[in-house]
Amino acid sequence: MEDSYVLQLQEPKFREFYLSYSGYAQCGPLHCYGPASRPHYLIHFVVKGKGMYQVSGQKHYLTAGQGFLIEPGTQTFYQADKDDPWSYLWIGVGGTNAGKYIRDIGLNSEQLIFRSESGEELKKIVLDILKHTESTTSNLYYLQGRLYDFFSVLTKDVVIDTYLGNTKEKKYGKENGYGEYIKEAMAFIKNEYACGIGVQELAEHLNVNRSYLYTIFMNELHISPKDFLQKYRITRARELLVLTELSVESIGKSCGYGNAERFARAFKHETGLTPTQFRRQDRSKNRRNLEVSEDGLEQLLNS
Repeated sequence: MEDSYVLQLQEPKFREFYLSYSGYAQCGPLHCYGPASRPHYLIHFVVKGKGMYQVSGQKHYLTAGQGFLIEPGTQTFYQADKDDPWSYLWIGVGGTNAGKYIRDIGLNSEQLIFRSESGEELKKIVLDILKHTESTTSNLYYLQGRLYDFFSVLTKDVVIDTYLGNTKEKKYGKENGYGEYIKEAMAFIKNEYACGIGVQELAEHLNVNRSYLYTIFMNELHISPKDFLQKYRITRARELLVLTELSVESIGKSCGYGNAERFARAFKHETGLTPTQFRRQDRSKNRRNLEVSEDGLEQLLNS
């Protein structure tokens, strides 16, 4: 069981860095989430209690004052402790510079766990964010400011716990020289797929020609760069269709498709369903809406 308070922004106003969603949860014993992946960067911070975070086969046992990063497209699982279940806050961010700002904190694929003494400040910021639910221009600018407040507070005293995980890139052989290309390509795609990048932009970023890029992907991933980009975008779109109330058109744009028709064709090619059919089918199984409770937020502020 979990008592959750969630704010989901319907459509980002900003491109380089923006708040996607934020929330606060009080979990019951052994309450869990996953295995699942998310389309954005997610920072969780444990306010009280204990729990376990699992990523890439590694289990991390966390307690109050610690937090963890979830990277876009990464399968994770986390669970509250049986005897002392955790309460945690989270904030999800996207944008072309999101990865850069996450790295400014000191977090990355190798360093996912951190500690901070500023838990109360972070909690107040998140609960304040959850009160501002109206999609007005004023609110959107206010929330953008609170997002920067969150990062400002976190960076002032964050301590990174060294993490040597089994990242996906480590299996790629370095002896053929492709390993670093793949690692850089994955990072670029994660950060830029929403901007409509194609094979040409990826090749230019890696400073290789399209033919060599094709060779790298086929040798290491057994899929062409073009097909990989499409599968990545459709995977993100499927998550957004389930996890958000965004319109199909907005989801298509946020995944890098210029118009709804192109998105629908690509989605049906990959899944056999239109986006609307997929959303209806999936939600009939396991989707429930979460609402923000003003009274509940006040109780959290005083807890």
